Amino acid sequence: MENKVLVETSARHVHVTKETLKILFGENAELTVKKMLSQPGQFASEQRVEIVGPKKSIANVSILGPCRSANQVEVSATDARTLGVDIAIRESGDIQGTPGCKLVGPCGEVELKEGVIVAKRHIHATPEDAKALGLKDKQIVSVKITNDYRSLIFGDVVVRVRPDFKLAMHIDTDESNAGFVGNCYGEIIL
Repeated sequence: MENKVLVETSARHVHVTKETLKILFGENAELTVKKMLSQPGQFASEQRVEIVGPKKSIANVSILGPCRSANQVEVSATDARTLGVDIAIRESGDIQGTPGCKLVGPCGEVELKEGVIVAKRHIHATPEDAKALGLKDKQIVSVKITNDYRSLIFGDVVVRVRPDFKLAMHIDTDESNAGFVGNCYGEIIL
């Protein structure tokens, strides 16, 4: 296998618990699949919320499914500034001590004490992919993007290895715009 990885842009989104979903959308609420995502079992739902920060709000933000054990709001650094919250660059799931916000749905609202992150750029890989690429879980690598517009190297890319992943790198919209990156392939630099 070549040291290539598909680079995808992950736009702002929200992950919610079943309890939060019920408050936002009603007692019998279920997430409805709008579009399946590249990671197995993950989907963008039809349900959308407003993220309210101390400064401003961002409306019409997609909830990704399925529901999780903790609420998490993933935004770009630009979004964090717009909301008026501190920028906390973290791996997904590492929300302790991060800023909070309010989520508003059609049936209610939830005040989150923490959970707003700018997701650390990362590569999803299966154990087989990782072995073939010479990668290990939690390893930090760089990824070189070459295009006709703005070639660049993303440093500090964390490798995340799990059997239920599909090989892909995720960056946020700020990072994508900086490199004029559509869905393309990058070269992993060890």
